[in-house]
Amino acid sequence: MELKQEQETLNVKVSDAAKVLGKSEQFVRVGLQRNILPIGTAIKLSSRWTYHISPKKLRDYVGG
Repeated sequence: MELKQEQETLNVKVSDAAKVLGKSEQFVRVGLQRNILPIGTAIKLSSRWTYHISPKKLRDYVGG
């Protein structure tokens, strides 16, 4: 199975997403946790949160 070029970067860092959006990292984390920000998912494992931010969803959200 071949990976498309878009799939080479499977996850965007919270810090990078915050810069693209012009918001704080906390804004991105809370937005994902509350399902308000449609750029990825937040999953709580025990007491820690894990974040997956899709490059495609982020690009679509910012209109680029």
